[in-house]
Amino acid sequence: MAVKLGVNIDHVATLRQARKSVDPDPIAAAKVARTNGADLIVCHLRADRRHVQDADVLKLRGEVKTQLHLEMADTPEMVAFALKAKPDSVCFVPESPKEVTTEGGLNLKQGSQSGLEKSIKKLTAAGIGVSIFVDPDAVSVRIAKNLGADTVELCTTSYAGVQGKLKQNAELEKLELAAYLAHELGLELHAGHDLDYHNVQAVARIPHMECLNIGFAIMARSMFTGLRAAVGEMKKLIASAR
Repeated sequence: MAVKLGVNIDHVATLRQARKSVDPDPIAAAKVARTNGADLIVCHLRADRRHVQDADVLKLRGEVKTQLHLEMADTPEMVAFALKAKPDSVCFVPESPKEVTTEGGLNLKQGSQSGLEKSIKKLTAAGIGVSIFVDPDAVSVRIAKNLGADTVELCTTSYAGVQGKLKQNAELEKLELAAYLAHELGLELHAGHDLDYHNVQAVARIPHMECLNIGFAIMARSMFTGLRAAVGEMKKLIASAR
């Protein structure tokens, strides 16, 4: 089965918000990505609205003819917005006001997760698929299943950040073990964060992997090659990994 590519357009909105202008338009970027290999469009609507805005999500839902995957924190505001916007799927992610980017998987090991479980039930009842962004460990994957998620997205930050073959292989093994467990539990399997043109293929080869969500690397490459070529190149790398 071919691994899907989710293209995150957050950084297009980041550049636009630097001038509070209309360009570059993340909706136009999403359309370019779709026509050049993206299987779904990914965006993160943050509480501080530092990049993607509410109107962007609504326009993506209405104007871009492909699957829309919305990343968000588990807050009443975000759940209410998701129920209004009706993306194809959402991914619950941790969110901190001072972070530069998401720093790891959602911590499912501490405290009660009854609030998250209620949010998942609301979205599921509305026909919206639910993913949880987790670190690649058995406890997190099992809790995600028990909470009612239909998908887990494995955080690849540790894998992408280590140097040396031995350390990379150790992190890759953690991802593979978490992937096997997710499959055994009947969860759809995604992965993402800090994946780029140099490290993506090993993750794409993980058994049962269904989708890789990538943003920054594609947008950075597009500064030199253009977005069409950047998306197309990533799509080819993923396809050739199998």
